[in-house]
Amino acid sequence: MHYQRTLGLIALALLAASCASTSNESTYRTRAVELMLADFKTRGIASIDRLKQDETQALCSQYRDNVPPDIAERIRERNLAAVKYPADGKFLGDWKQGEKIAQSGRGLQFTDKPDTVNGGNCYACHRLSPQELSYGTIGPSLYNYGKIRGYGPEVQKYTYAKIYNPQAFVACSNMPRFGHNGILTEEQIKHVVALLLDPESPVNK
Repeated sequence: MHYQRTLGLIALALLAASCASTSNESTYRTRAVELMLADFKTRGIASIDRLKQDETQALCSQYRDNVPPDIAERIRERNLAAVKYPADGKFLGDWKQGEKIAQSGRGLQFTDKPDTVNGGNCYACHRLSPQELSYGTIGPSLYNYGKIRGYGPEVQKYTYAKIYNPQAFVACSNMPRFGHNGILTEEQIKHVVALLLDPESPVNK
């Protein structure tokens, strides 16, 4: 009940902010953050630091679904520059491992241990393998991803960067910044790239 009350207060504060003048909006936003900081506590690996926004998150919160073109470009440029590509220059891992990562929604919960291996939970938002009947539609279908786009090095590099930090291409994307935020490791991202781009992967069958 305490948790629900907090969410309700935050919702009311944000609703008021959406109806308020620009001068009052900042005040309501500040109050909403104060409410969250007052009620959410560090539990296990789920640290209160998760409430702290970086510049990209702050800008996306500020402009929501109406990001000015110049701000959107600033977000893309900043995040593209932050992408860390593999030192060995290789972008493809093992697609079978990539499928396991795409299926897994484990990790980052307060009940998880620090050494828990995170999953990508890709099927929560995308269709990938035609054998999987349960998938989300928040994101576009990725079935035949490689067949449609090709399998060359430029596509591999783009796909790696897109998974690492989607804000490098779509400002304020709803897709998690898997590499940027340390959700997936470099090796895991390579495996997911292989799932999307290996001709033998079920995604491309």
